[in-house]
Amino acid sequence: MIVLSVDNISLSFGTKGILENISFALNEGDKVGIIGVNGCGKSTLFKLILGELEADSGNIYISKEKTVGILRQDDAFCDFSEDDREATSLEVMYHSFPELLRDEARLTELEKLLSLGGDNEGRSEESLSAEYTTLNERFIKNGGLEFRGRCASTLAKMGFSEEEMQRPFSSLSGGQRTRLALSRELCREPDILMLDEPTNHLDMETLLWLERFLVSYKKCVLLISHDRYFLDRVTGKTLALENRKGKLYSGGYTASMEQRRIDREIQEKHYKNQQKEIARQEAYIAQQRAWNRERNIIAAESRLKLLEKMERVERPENSPKGIDFKFSSSIQSGNDVINIKDLSFGYTPSKTLISALSILVKRGDRLFIVGPNGCGKSTLIKILMGKLSPTSGYTDMGYNVNIGYYDQENQNLSFSNTVLDELWNEYPTLNELVIRNTLARFRFVGEDVYKSVSELSGGERARLTLAKLILSDVNLLILDEPTNHLDIDSREALEEAISGFDGTVITVSHDRYFIDKLATRMLDMMGSPELPPYDMQVHSIGHGYDELCRDRERRATIDGTDKRETEEISSAKEQYLKNKKETAEARKNAKRRERLEAEAEKIEKEIEGIDSEMTTEAATDYVRLAELDTKKNELEERLLEIYEELG
Repeated sequence: MIVLSVDNISLSFGTKGILENISFALNEGDKVGIIGVNGCGKSTLFKLILGELEADSGNIYISKEKTVGILRQDDAFCDFSEDDREATSLEVMYHSFPELLRDEARLTELEKLLSLGGDNEGRSEESLSAEYTTLNERFIKNGGLEFRGRCASTLAKMGFSEEEMQRPFSSLSGGQRTRLALSRELCREPDILMLDEPTNHLDMETLLWLERFLVSYKKCVLLISHDRYFLDRVTGKTLALENRKGKLYSGGYTASMEQRRIDREIQEKHYKNQQKEIARQEAYIAQQRAWNRERNIIAAESRLKLLEKMERVERPENSPKGIDFKFSSSIQSGNDVINIKDLSFGYTPSKTLISALSILVKRGDRLFIVGPNGCGKSTLIKILMGKLSPTSGYTDMGYNVNIGYYDQENQNLSFSNTVLDELWNEYPTLNELVIRNTLARFRFVGEDVYKSVSELSGGERARLTLAKLILSDVNLLILDEPTNHLDIDSREALEEAISGFDGTVITVSHDRYFIDKLATRMLDMMGSPELPPYDMQVHSIGHGYDELCRDRERRATIDGTDKRETEEISSAKEQYLKNKKETAEARKNAKRRERLEAEAEKIEKEIEGIDSEMTTEAATDYVRLAELDTKKNELEERLLEIYEELG
């Protein structure tokens, strides 16, 4: 069943064409990745589908009664009021279900009215009860009993602690707001789920959960992403936007790119073959006209008509020019680049973030720091850069180390500068031609160089930061989430630049494709803060992430085995103590039984003696007879107690 149809959509802003004759249709359950360079119209297409923009031509159809949910790349909460911003994260989640909250409030009101026997409008208890029953059935059917639990569960899976769930929305960071917005949409489970860059600010563990969720999601998903690993795992179709055109391919990112390459080669071949045929026919026509006989003129005209009717194959347009750069290293550093010894850090004495870290970074290492959000990766980078001081331990820079630093928040940019001034102020001795050529390599051309830094998108700021970095002569690159906001072409260019860099690289990243391709060494901060991060050597370059996953499984197995052995030892000890106690109890009971049996035997003999005396010597002595009877009764009572205890 088709849930979304886009038919020949075109859109221009002034004289600039954005999208041209875009057509595709999606069935229920389709998961489609939308790819293309930054600025190609991906987010614009989302706005057209939502009706926020009106197309110049074409139509968009959404099936009746199908709900649509959207996670925006920029500010998912731009329409929040001041009251909304003081709500907790959990309350923000609850507000995703206004119908359920409204029904819940009405049910509470009806319960009060029923307890009073009616309302001020004179409605009977029977009428109120009927409304309550109908409303309660609808409330339960729509998930009213479990929506609050589902909200809390989704937040927990997206990395929110209980404390963060209760924090006001206004106090959340940009990354937390993105995860909250994503949680809201996932919890709603709309029929058409539209996600614009959902993987930004997610760590690998949360990414894995999101992947599993989307793979099992039974409804339609449209996904804009530059995360190639994520696209391959989640999507089954790919819409590639390029040069204002769009084409839908089967398969995820890797499969679609291979088909795209084949299609381009086939079209290029058809174009060249047709051009050869056209040239041959034109030469024939020219020759026939040169002979200028009647039959030659007729033949020429006939060929010309055939040529005019020929359906022309368009030459494939060149792909948008990507960025192309390399890092130029300065003088070679010493073999030991950074020595970290017994380093610990905590923002408060009671909260340790990094514990007893010791690692020696060698020249040529490409060290990737990985782990969940909040484990201290960026904090470690700031310590290496001297922006924070460790609680204990130290870091020692090696000989001739020149650092180039990429900050994931691009805080080293001055928002009041133009793009041209931002780069030129950093390198005032370079001439304008060199500065402009450098900017052009990062797709800042023409009037783009006069744009204010404050007007740039996240991807443009990332490219400008990289442009500043490549002009510096460094032999150590320290990069904090460098692929965030970069499109796929720019990520691939960055990978090539790092691969060709002859210095040392230390980088924080959640990009699994990026890690897989480049890592030679890993610092895994997956463990608890009380344990030092785990230093892991990559044995097969190009398979770093796969090796990380296998190594984590191995360590988990070892930890699990140790735990089981400890539990087994503890269990054996408990069993030994239990058996020892039971044996002691058995011995004690056996001795008591012996004592009781001996006592019973003694009492029985004593009773026999009393009976004998009562029938002989004391038979006529009523005083003595009474004493013996009392004594016998006491002995018999004691004997009964012993018999009951012995069973």
